Amino acid sequence: MNLEQNKKNAVGFYQMAYDGNPREAVEKYVGGDYIQHNPLVGDGKEPFIAYFERMFNEYPNKSIKFLRAVAEKDLVALHTHQTWPGNEEYVTMDFFRFDANGKIVEHWDAMQQIPESSANGNTMY
Repeated sequence: MNLEQNKKNAVGFYQMAYDGNPREAVEKYVGGDYIQHNPLVGDGKEPFIAYFERMFNEYPNKSIKFLRAVAEKDLVALHTHQTWPGNEEYVTMDFFRFDANGKIVEHWDAMQQIPESSANGNTMY
């Protein structure tokens, strides 16, 4: 496993899909199967492509920043900051599992809207 390459591939995959090119992202970065754990997205490659095409068409002005990428064994975790229309901001944490060929084969995520204030005074990042 090449952990640094897996981190680059996870970021490349997510950025490409987010920017409206999910089919190209799947062709370049995904292995034979794609297991999806996000309950809003169907399992497999085609449901993933359809979801991200729809998100791009409905919200073309959204943006994403990658703040952290952590790799261990066959997993990569990404910590991102997303801004959606209306200045809605979200923190996301995505986990990708890679196969032995360095291709993404499974995905989990959690997403939280960034609150106006924090009881602890710390940022979400």
